[in-house]
Amino acid sequence: MATAQETKMEQLAMKRDHYSMIINGARVESTSGETFTTYNPATGEPLATVAKATTEDAERAVEAARNAFDYGKWKKFPVGKRSRTLNKIAGIMRSRFNELVELEVLNSGKTLAAAQGQVMQAIEDFEFYAGAIVGHKGEVNPVPGQFHNYTEKEPVGVCAQIIPWNYPMMMAAWKIAPAIAAGCSVIVKPASLTPLTALVMAEICTEAGVPEGVVNVVPGSGSEIGNYLVEHKGVDKVAFTGSTPIGKNIMGKASETLKRVTLELGGKSPNIVFNDADLDAAVDGSLFGIFYNTGQSCEARSRMYVHEDIYDEFMEKFVAKTKRLALGDPMDKGTHIGSIINRDQVEIIDGYVQSAKEDGATILAGGQEAKVDGFENGHWYEPTVIADVTHDMKVVQEEIFGPVVVVMKFSDEKEVVKLANDSEYGLGSAIWTKDHGKATRVANGIKAGIVMVNCPFSAFPGTPFGGYKQSGFGRELSTETLDLYTETKSILSYYGNRPLNPLGVE
Repeated sequence: MATAQETKMEQLAMKRDHYSMIINGARVESTSGETFTTYNPATGEPLATVAKATTEDAERAVEAARNAFDYGKWKKFPVGKRSRTLNKIAGIMRSRFNELVELEVLNSGKTLAAAQGQVMQAIEDFEFYAGAIVGHKGEVNPVPGQFHNYTEKEPVGVCAQIIPWNYPMMMAAWKIAPAIAAGCSVIVKPASLTPLTALVMAEICTEAGVPEGVVNVVPGSGSEIGNYLVEHKGVDKVAFTGSTPIGKNIMGKASETLKRVTLELGGKSPNIVFNDADLDAAVDGSLFGIFYNTGQSCEARSRMYVHEDIYDEFMEKFVAKTKRLALGDPMDKGTHIGSIINRDQVEIIDGYVQSAKEDGATILAGGQEAKVDGFENGHWYEPTVIADVTHDMKVVQEEIFGPVVVVMKFSDEKEVVKLANDSEYGLGSAIWTKDHGKATRVANGIKAGIVMVNCPFSAFPGTPFGGYKQSGFGRELSTETLDLYTETKSILSYYGNRPLNPLGVE
């Protein structure tokens, strides 16, 4: 007999069993008639069918976005009107908050608390850019003589936005909100594993009054649809969040048409705990830093460095709390750890853990696939803590993208900064210390786009998010993001009484 929770999940899944593409403001099916199935990772069961875009569909989306930008009215709207529309999008999302949260949980397997926080941030992203765009303007510049120079900000054009599966709705908002605030048109390619909330978001944009063709969503193969958009001459900019290898491929393809590119890629972020840290706060913050979103975060603090003076005490508390993390029904408020996105990712995670064992590391907690009562067909992995590692091990250098942390001792400040920077990545980092001077020195020394001091949170609307090195370039979530979606036009005029004759020809 089904439990009440299982019945609730079934009812939610039945709200809509098929999702169409969104092109030119309307739900449309694939030109091929093909669909694909998206699953609930927690149960392993089918959730819904989704129209599978072809290159013909992608072409339709580009045409719709191009026409909306070149001949439509959105970019011509007074900035105040665009701002009000973004606030209306946020308002509709707030009114449908529980529905959006439930859909995100069902399609991604993340916990209820994680989905609530991420959907709320998606809402706040639209509110933030509704305000930020009002103050985004050009400048008057000092020039010699009887000349006048000023700049204007103009939308860059049609933007292809490729969204990852780990934060489906939040990442869609991070990209859609600043782009349309600036007056651009967008074509969103959501991850095939988690396309549902991006499709609903596009419908909400239309409901809020965004003109047809401004927001289009084409679910489908990344290698086919994503590459088609990246290479298309009618696309002016590409924004991608995902793995570093795919980001490199996108950058190469986009170079053929000199598209503007924003890349937010992988990470292997350090988490540094000094001997003067508030130990309990550092333990709790470090737990969040690696195990939030089941470790499926690009800025997960998956390399932990603990000062040798407090290592034993810290690890005793950290491992004990790791073992108390609850895996289970993602819709249960008491669940700490959700499911892994699919079977392939479970095997990737386990492959890294097994490699650590073979290299002589010690598993202090977890280390194997988890079995969860009532969710036996889902995809789960135990929160895992690995010690006795060396810096050349795969688990230390490569991104695992799961609930796995490696832990190392350090003895002094210079040493740990060097270790923290011993990575091809440079996205996030965390520092735990009561010494403000030390925190400032270490933050300045770390090669990463984000430094968290005595805090486990990496981003709020208004705080720049992006990486150094092979973690990508460009910043999202902040006012400067609007510069990535606009061109700066310089206008230079002469207002003197005498005509100019610079060559002196009579």
